[in-house]
Amino acid sequence: MPSIHATCFTKVLRQPAGSLLFVLIFMCHKTDFSLIETAADVITDPKFSFPIVNVTASVGREAFLTCVVQDLGSFKVAWLRVDTQTILTIQNHVITKNQRIGITNSEHKTWTMKIKDIKENDKGWYMCQINTDPMKSQMGYLDVVVPPDILDYPTSTDMVVREDSNVTLKCAATGSPEPTITWRRENGVPIELANGSEVLSVEGVTLVLPRVKRQHMGAYLCIASNGVPPSVSKRITLIVHFPPMITVQNQLIGAVENKNVTLECQSEAFPKSINYWTRERGDIVPPGSVKYTSGVTEIGEYRNAMQLHISDLTQAEFGAYRCVAKNSLGDTDGTIKLYRIPPTAVNYVENSEGRYKGSNKKRIKSSELYHQSKASEGVDMENLGKRKDMMLGNELEDGYYDSAAAAVTHCQQHKLTVTTMALFTMLLLFRKVAVLIDV
Repeated sequence: MPSIHATCFTKVLRQPAGSLLFVLIFMCHKTDFSLIETAADVITDPKFSFPIVNVTASVGREAFLTCVVQDLGSFKVAWLRVDTQTILTIQNHVITKNQRIGITNSEHKTWTMKIKDIKENDKGWYMCQINTDPMKSQMGYLDVVVPPDILDYPTSTDMVVREDSNVTLKCAATGSPEPTITWRRENGVPIELANGSEVLSVEGVTLVLPRVKRQHMGAYLCIASNGVPPSVSKRITLIVHFPPMITVQNQLIGAVENKNVTLECQSEAFPKSINYWTRERGDIVPPGSVKYTSGVTEIGEYRNAMQLHISDLTQAEFGAYRCVAKNSLGDTDGTIKLYRIPPTAVNYVENSEGRYKGSNKKRIKSSELYHQSKASEGVDMENLGKRKDMMLGNELEDGYYDSAAAAVTHCQQHKLTVTTMALFTMLLLFRKVAVLIDV
């Protein structure tokens, strides 16, 4: 078999796009001068397959930054903190002493850095680096969002003010992004602004309430939110102090002897008032006795209804009663006059067409009718024991009311007026006739 003489050498070819392709070309010259080329393995530079995706994470959660490298070969991947130039990991090894940092890889291609229990100061740029020459790198941003938190100071605490004072409530909160502050009333009642308008909510760090009234008293909610759950709120109670005020719905009440009756006043006060009843001369009505029973019913945050129940009325119980309210800022009272109506009076009466327009029957309580009749007939209401009729001069004792007598009296007054007018007209006619006859 003929011998083969060969000359072999290595040739390096530089390929386009900046990569180096090492090709070993063995060129051997045979005795028959034929050329044989044999290609060796191809070696390429590593490159990044995808850019790093920016990540947003909440404080206390976990964050993952992923770097995908193609054709890494024998090169190594490292993660660094950009602002501090701190090396965090190299390949599968954690370099930093921060135990919250971890590293994993998949198929020597996907390198994921994990940060546990995210802190606000973890926010910033992170670099994935390959130790080529020159070095290759790309960066990703970790944004750390922080749920809102309301600060104890300078946020307002519960406030106690006098009525007509100017009040400013403050609410300060931290968070990332910066929180928005919203004010609401806990009971859902609108907030009255300085210009007199009413709104369900107000945005801003401060809430200004000029010349506060008792209606402004209650709980206000300062709500901080920034899109990062959960939103937080603080309850601020506004307490408005004012002296007592009493309202009496019915200042005159008629009742039948030997029956029961209840007197009522409404009081407003804060701090809450001490409430009691007295007679006209100032004697305190003894509560809880057989004759008198008193009570107070709350009908609002600062409003009460005072009741005095009197059992088995006798002549001694008729007269004036005073409902009294006192607190540390002052005191006030209201007066109710209890007068007697006859036992023969009916609860409801039918009014004639001459007194009320229309043919419909109107129902009126006997005590109301008695009071209306006395007023229309010129009664001195301070002297409840007597009624004087303007036209007839009749005087009735002891405040008794006779519905029939009142109706007759009214009719008599009406007829007397008509008769007087008729006589006056006839007199004028006679005078004119007499003048004509003389002529």
